[in-house]
Amino acid sequence: MTQSSLPTGSTRHSPGSFRELLTVAVPLILSSSSLSLMHVIDRVFLTWYSGDALAASAPAGMLNWLMMSVTLGTLTYVNTFVSQYEGADRPARVSASIWQGVYLALASGVLFFGLAPLAPKIFALIGHRPEVQRLEVEYFSVYCMGAVPICLATVLSCFYSGRGENHVVLYVDLAACLVHAVFDWVLIFGWGPIPPMGMTGAAVATIVAYVFTVAMFVLLMLRPHIRARYHPGRHWRLDLELLKRLARYGLPSGIHWFVDIAAFSMFIFVVGTIDKTSLMATNMAFNINSLAFIPMTGIGTAVLTLVGRRIGENRPDLAVRSTWMAFSIAATWMLCFGAVFVLAPEFFLKIYSSYSKDDSIGLVVDETVVLLRFVALYSFFDGMGIIFGSAVRGAGDTLFPLFISAVVGWTVMVIPTWFFVHSDRPDRLILSWWSCSIYVIIAGLGLMMRFQLGPWKRMRVIESRSEIDAEKIAESEGPAAAEEAEECVKLVEAVQKKVGPKDD
Repeated sequence: MTQSSLPTGSTRHSPGSFRELLTVAVPLILSSSSLSLMHVIDRVFLTWYSGDALAASAPAGMLNWLMMSVTLGTLTYVNTFVSQYEGADRPARVSASIWQGVYLALASGVLFFGLAPLAPKIFALIGHRPEVQRLEVEYFSVYCMGAVPICLATVLSCFYSGRGENHVVLYVDLAACLVHAVFDWVLIFGWGPIPPMGMTGAAVATIVAYVFTVAMFVLLMLRPHIRARYHPGRHWRLDLELLKRLARYGLPSGIHWFVDIAAFSMFIFVVGTIDKTSLMATNMAFNINSLAFIPMTGIGTAVLTLVGRRIGENRPDLAVRSTWMAFSIAATWMLCFGAVFVLAPEFFLKIYSSYSKDDSIGLVVDETVVLLRFVALYSFFDGMGIIFGSAVRGAGDTLFPLFISAVVGWTVMVIPTWFFVHSDRPDRLILSWWSCSIYVIIAGLGLMMRFQLGPWKRMRVIESRSEIDAEKIAESEGPAAAEEAEECVKLVEAVQKKVGPKDD
């Protein structure tokens, strides 16, 4: 496909160029940063509200994302279908992919309603202090009730990010962040006739922001040029074949999310049993870490999009070039944050401690300073895992990232942490964080090696090139010409499998 024939939503820069990468990545990085800011604002306000609220927010929030992770990971993979169909110039299949994701989002979101009544029993098993448990139940229950807009926002964002129209995602997320900040302040602390709602208010503010996001994405789909090319109103029917393919490739990605989030959730839960200070410090360290980590998920999404598009165009070598350029950005970003975490941790910690009413906040800050050194140690490898993991998943290689999280995450991080915490050693928190750091380092190196080996270059989640070309020829020249063209393309594909993929 020539640059002049790129479909709507693609960049105007040369494929595989640094400018193309920046055009796709920068809005997504800023968008992810706005989401990171939303979580940070949430935690900061809750820190000012009470120490127990801070202690409860991370476990309850992570458990919610754990419960939703399989669904959200699968729904996020709609991005790969959109990008590969866009690369293959099949706008009708782009719309159909979004609709299948919407149906899955609605069905899944409704199911989460049933988790809310189970919250008291779930958090009783975790065993945190009673006052923390009560706040955890409040936070978790509201998130369960608001699962539908969270799922729908995830799917609808893929329509824009998968096509490279990332400035739309950025503007919507920035507006949602502003909406969240206003509602967060009002509902947590109260204002006028609105009473202080604390933890419940923080969760409600987040759901309101997601409802706003869904509304904006839907309205922007009604733009004339979108309707003219993608005709979203025509392709709403349930497509079982496409839905099965979404499950086949997206479900391992969703399970990968589940296993990864479960590992880190279990890490926080187990560390939280040491004492309140360790739990608060761990929550604070991960929350600060999100300032570096979450923006990198934006460039990871950009890599996933570009790799998917290049696979759809049958140009994997350009995908390699874009991935390595993205890694250079991620490595620089993570190294800079790591330096600040070590040399000037107070830059991040002052905002937490300035208005806190908790008497133990000084001890928590001192302990967080130590934990941020571990964050600095593994940040570079965290960026490595994000970039190369996104690259292989963008082509359809979802099983290997799942293997890394399922095997390494639990054997290197979770299980050793459990033994350290129950050993009654005075340095058990430090040993637990060593386990966490080693896991992140191994995962990053493993995903880079998988990318280098290159089996992802021969993968795709959409129909084969021969099927796509035959369908287009059948529409214009008839079935006989389509069959002849399909045979020719199959021969070319057979040769490419022997000699390896090429740019053209």
